[in-house]
Amino acid sequence: MRLADRRVLVTGAASGIGRATAELFAAEGARVALLDRDREGAEAVAAALGPAAAAIACDVADGASVRAAVDEAAGRLGGLDGVVNSAGITIFGAFEEVREADWNLQLAINLTGPFHVCRAAVPHLKAAGGGTIVNIASGAGLRPLGDASAYCTTKAGLIMFGKALAIDLAPAGIRVNAICPGIVDTPMAWGLIDAEPDRQAAIERILDRYVIRRFGKAAEMAAAALFLTSGESGFVTGIALPVDGGRSFH
Repeated sequence: MRLADRRVLVTGAASGIGRATAELFAAEGARVALLDRDREGAEAVAAALGPAAAAIACDVADGASVRAAVDEAAGRLGGLDGVVNSAGITIFGAFEEVREADWNLQLAINLTGPFHVCRAAVPHLKAAGGGTIVNIASGAGLRPLGDASAYCTTKAGLIMFGKALAIDLAPAGIRVNAICPGIVDTPMAWGLIDAEPDRQAAIERILDRYVIRRFGKAAEMAAAALFLTSGESGFVTGIALPVDGGRSFH
């Protein structure tokens, strides 16, 4: 019960890494607010987790929606001790074909979204006497991918945002860290792979980048988020932790 009595907000909690994080945190004793624009999905996860979980509809790209959702989360949990920013999207495509709307959408969700969440959550974290923020970035923010200029830019920006925020918030006892996943067995990853003309060739091409030749598991990313949220990482802030099967150096 490494998060006993902790009150944590998780965005993108209806599926993928966000869902796995909410499930693990609840199992470790936390009360969890599940924020997602997929209200029904978040409610289904919360129902499975029981009274320790609360589902709240939220579009992280909309500042007003975020402020209302974060305040509601703090009210329903009795305050906030931690945040995990997991909401994100990926739109691949050659740079010359990237639509401005798709560029802006990825910026709005992957980078401005965590900004909105942190701005709304920090007063609650300060009121609690400190806390933690974990941003789910990407290995693509450390080592770029082809045909993903917007996605790589947003994730690299999220990493540096967290480092800068770690400096600003350290006096308030708030630690800020990032996780940089590699390819993970999630609906978002499979959606990209299924769009390829040769699915198996796409899988092999992806796995060739990894020392550990398999997809990561959402639960493995959640375990890293647990470490960075728990007291076990009390002297850790400002890091970007690769959880990527070795892609960052291979």
